[in-house]
Amino acid sequence: MGTTQLETVPEPKYWHLKTVLSEALDSEFSVGEILPNERDLAARFGVARATLRQALEQLELEGRLQRRRGVGTTVAPPRMGVAVGSEEHVWPGAADDAWQPAGCATAPPPNAVAGLLGTARDEQVHTVRRSRVSQGQPVAAELLYVPRASLPALPEPPFPDAPSGAARARAVLRELQHLGLEGQDRAVELGSARVEDARELDRLPGAPVLVVTTRFFAEGRTAAVSVATYRADTCRLTFGDSGGVEIHHGTEDEVS
Repeated sequence: MGTTQLETVPEPKYWHLKTVLSEALDSEFSVGEILPNERDLAARFGVARATLRQALEQLELEGRLQRRRGVGTTVAPPRMGVAVGSEEHVWPGAADDAWQPAGCATAPPPNAVAGLLGTARDEQVHTVRRSRVSQGQPVAAELLYVPRASLPALPEPPFPDAPSGAARARAVLRELQHLGLEGQDRAVELGSARVEDARELDRLPGAPVLVVTTRFFAEGRTAAVSVATYRADTCRLTFGDSGGVEIHHGTEDEVS
């Protein structure tokens, strides 16, 4: 076979620097140690600060480094395995669920989520906020979107027995358990932390995250959609035997 155009492209400077920095992390630094500032690192390796930033960003994406508010760039611990539910017939909020409800609101969902739910763009749905903590640190934040039509027995807001906050979220989750879950599908993609996600996950806005979008099916339609944002720097998502990996070619609307 002939040489492709990509094979003739030289390795970017930042990529070579990333390899050098990775070797330095292994031999000179320990987990949690703060790296020297960008000026000193750039001078040590004889590169421009822009090149250094690209290499550091790549190492953060790969989970080797963490940027922490008020601290700086530190050496990250090994990624922790976080199980992503493989049970095909368990609703969010089940007894063994690792997520903790934080609040609930009723508002129109993002356009992409409305498309997945099959609701009108201005139709209000229940939006449950949940969080997940592992080994004492926040690892994920979730928005669970549930159309009112999925929970016909649930009183209209304001709920008399659960006016707001976590109590209202638990009321929505309890009502979900009454539906017969027929199945679910899941997609995983790389994204950047929005301001709200960054605040909840103790990350900087724009930090790399893994976005897991799950559709839950009941009564022949999509009954709920979960958009869970995991820290890409610390999490290694694991799937059960029933979980599969699908490769899609082309572009779709982004869930935001």
